[in-house]
Amino acid sequence: MNTTAPVTSVIPHRPPALLVDRVAEVEPGRRLIAHRSVGAAAPGFHALDGGAARDERTYPLGMLLESWAQAAVLLACWERPNPDVLAGSVALLAGVRDARAIAPVAPGSLLVHEVRMVRDLGDTVITAGGSTVAGRPVLEVGQLTLALRPAPARAAGAETTTDERS
Repeated sequence: MNTTAPVTSVIPHRPPALLVDRVAEVEPGRRLIAHRSVGAAAPGFHALDGGAARDERTYPLGMLLESWAQAAVLLACWERPNPDVLAGSVALLAGVRDARAIAPVAPGSLLVHEVRMVRDLGDTVITAGGSTVAGRPVLEVGQLTLALRPAPARAAGAETTTDERS
């Protein structure tokens, strides 16, 4: 897998909210490795002071954790893809424990997210792992729990099919 298209066929995230570029490896139900290129134009750097030197700018921690969490959703949903938030199940963040930022992530970095399945309970998935840049750890996630829940009902006034009307 080398393009964004397969990622968006599994999860509903779309740019600019999509924070995973590609899946490098996947063993469904066991582990996944995903990549994210953190360019200087990446969302999050825009909010930084334009006067900051390039080596003083770092990828926001919230976006780093969100990018890793999206890789976790990819693993959780790999065998049950749902690219549509109006159908099927959506993955909701249920909790994060023991997440720790280890080092800053600079513009131009390639994040490598490693996610492993701790437990799959069907409608709840527990994952763990971390992220590296050039082999150097930048994030550890002791546990991230996802709740897979039915998609919200269609908005009022949305088109319905004949079956939905009966």
